[in-house]
Amino acid sequence: MKVTAIIDDKTIEEAMKYSRASTITEALKVALKEYITLQKLKELGKMVKKDPMKFRYSADEIRNVNREQ
Repeated sequence: MKVTAIIDDKTIEEAMKYSRASTITEALKVALKEYITLQKLKELGKMVKKDPMKFRYSADEIRNVNREQ
């Protein structure tokens, strides 16, 4: 998809620096992928906080099972 966007030079320079990209397009792709990943992790964190995992066994019980094998 072709997109035209007005982004200040400093932001582009920083994006290229931190992404180590050689082109603006590459830097924007990296930045967008990182942003999307971060948002997905935030959503996952909210889900886990809302409904935390419950463990049936203690750490000692799991160690004992592992030692038996």
